[in-house]
Amino acid sequence: MKKKLNILLGVLLAITVALLVYAIVMPHSDDFSAYDASISLNLVWGYVLFGLAILSAIGCAVFGTIKNPASIKGALLSLGLIVVVVGVAYFISAGHTVEIPDVANGGFFARTPTVIAETGIIVTYVALIAAILVTIGTEIYNAFK
Repeated sequence: MKKKLNILLGVLLAITVALLVYAIVMPHSDDFSAYDASISLNLVWGYVLFGLAILSAIGCAVFGTIKNPASIKGALLSLGLIVVVVGVAYFISAGHTVEIPDVANGGFFARTPTVIAETGIIVTYVALIAAILVTIGTEIYNAFK
């Protein structure tokens, strides 16, 4: 099984490198509103990889919970924490107005996409800070262990 997963990982990496090279060597227009097939293809590939990552994370969590039912308490606690962080970030974002200029059409983007984008940014900041703190805390704990 591990060999098959390594082969799959190698294939995904090769496709990613090929698409990256394709995007770099293709000539690009100076007009930012012009359609660029190489960039669009890389964006779609990024979405595919993101979807696969989500599916694998959910699949591993479900498989781990089935294999060890005692871990369901931790899984529910983690899910609850994620819901709280996203909810708080949403209410912070919705609590004030941010105007993001829409250069292509003139004017500003609508409020809903702006709130969703700001929520994503806040959640990313919280996740980054949490990852850094957990890494530092784990290293300190292991040093004294």
